[in-house]
Amino acid sequence: MTASISAIEELRLELPGLDWITDEGRVTRLSQDFSWFSPVLNRQLKDKRADVAVRPRTEDEIRAVVGACARRGVPITLRGSGTGNYGQTTPLAGGVVLDMTGYNAFLWMQPGVARAQAGIRLGELEKQTKPSGQEMRSMPSTYRSATLGGLFGGGFGGVGSINYGPLGAPGNVLGIRAMTIEPEPQVIELRGAEAMRMHHLWGTNGLVLELEIALAPAHPWLETLVTFDSFADALHFADKLANAPGIVKREIAFFAAPISDHLAQLAAHLPKGCHTVLSLVAESCEPAMLQLAEAHGGTVSYRRTAAEVQKSNRTLMEFTWNHTTLHALKADPTLTYLQSGFVPGRHVEQIIEMEQLLGGEVMMHTEFIRNVAGLMTCSGLQLVRFSTEERLAEIIGIHRARGVHINNPHVNIVEDGKAGGPLPPEVIEMKKRFDPMGLLNPGKLRDWPVKAVPAEV
Repeated sequence: MTASISAIEELRLELPGLDWITDEGRVTRLSQDFSWFSPVLNRQLKDKRADVAVRPRTEDEIRAVVGACARRGVPITLRGSGTGNYGQTTPLAGGVVLDMTGYNAFLWMQPGVARAQAGIRLGELEKQTKPSGQEMRSMPSTYRSATLGGLFGGGFGGVGSINYGPLGAPGNVLGIRAMTIEPEPQVIELRGAEAMRMHHLWGTNGLVLELEIALAPAHPWLETLVTFDSFADALHFADKLANAPGIVKREIAFFAAPISDHLAQLAAHLPKGCHTVLSLVAESCEPAMLQLAEAHGGTVSYRRTAAEVQKSNRTLMEFTWNHTTLHALKADPTLTYLQSGFVPGRHVEQIIEMEQLLGGEVMMHTEFIRNVAGLMTCSGLQLVRFSTEERLAEIIGIHRARGVHINNPHVNIVEDGKAGGPLPPEVIEMKKRFDPMGLLNPGKLRDWPVKAVPAEV
C-alpha cells in the first residue's frame, strides 16, 4: 500500500455515510481487470492494489470523495466493471478505487441520441432504448457487465463498428459531463471533439459523470456461423459480406483454424479444423447472405433468429471481439493475444500474408470495422502461442515491418499502447485542466509519474 494509513482513515472518518470497501479480498478484486490476458501485464501488475475502494451513488457523494482525496493528495483510480484488458483499473500508487457502478441512471432519450450516467451497464442501456427501435452504435462483447464510462475510458469498438466505426469516430459520442480533481471539484460539460480528449485515456485526465451518445436503428438480427474448409474462401466471404451495401449487418468476425476448436460452447456447430465466419445480419437480408455463402463454399452450421436469441438469452455477440480471447484462454491458458489494425483496401492481402508467415504460432481472428474515414477494414485480435516475452516482441515487429499496425496490449502506459506515441498537446492541456494535481490513475501516463503521498496529513 502506498497511501498513508492516516490519510485513508481520515477519508473514511470524514465521509462515514459512503459505501467504503475495506475487505482485502474485495479491494484486491476491484484493483484488477482482465490484464491477465497478457502474461507480461500479469507479471507486472499481479501484486498492485488500492488501499481502499468506495462506491458512490450520487454526484454529491462523488464530489465529496474527490474533494477529500485532493485535499490529502490521495490517488484515485476510476473503475467501471473492470472488463478492460490493460490494467487500466489497477492502481500503481495505491490510494482509492472509485467504483462508478452505483452511479448508473438512464437519463433521457431522443431520436438518435441517449444520455446516461457513467456507471450504467451497456446491456441495461439498450433495454431502455430498444422499445423505441434504437440500439447502441457500438457495443463490446462484454456488454452485459461493461459500463458506459468504462467503454469511453478504455474501449475501442465492438459489435456495430462495421457500420459506425470505432467509438472515437466523429458523431458517436456527442458530449460528456466531467468533474475536475481538486479540493473544490468543478463539473464541466464538454461537447464534440473536446469531449473526445478524454476518450481511451484510462481515466487519467478527467472523471466522466455522464455521456451523451448517438444511437442506431435497431433490427431483428439473424445470428449465424458459416464454416469453411479453406482459409481463403472464409476470408473472402467475410470481406464480400462486409462490403455488400445491400446487406444490413451488425457484426462480422473471421476465425481461422484452429480458433474454432477453442470455442467449447459452440463445439457442436464447428467441425474440427474449420475456418468460421460469425455474422449478425438483418433477418430480411438472409437470402442474400446465404447466396454469398454458397458462392464461397460455406456451410451454415448455426442459425438463430432474433426471437430465438431473445428467448434463449444466448447470443453469438459474446463470442466476438475479446470474448473470443476469453473463451480460448479458458481452453488453453498458455495462449495470449495481439491487437492489430490492417490497411483498408489491403486488409485481405495482409491477413493472408501474416497467416503464411506466422500460421500455427499466431491464429488469425479479425473483426470487420469501418475506420474513422469510413473505409472498410479489419481489426485483428489474433491469438498467440506464448513462449517468451522476447518472441512476443519479435512477432509484434514482424507485423509492424509489413505495415500492420499493432496496438500493444502488453503494456501499461497509455503512450505505449493505443496512443502509439506522445499525447497530443490538446490532450495534455485537458489533463492539466481536469487533473492539475496528477492524482488520477498515476503512473499510467509517462509524463505524469507516480507521486509520493504525504506521510502525514
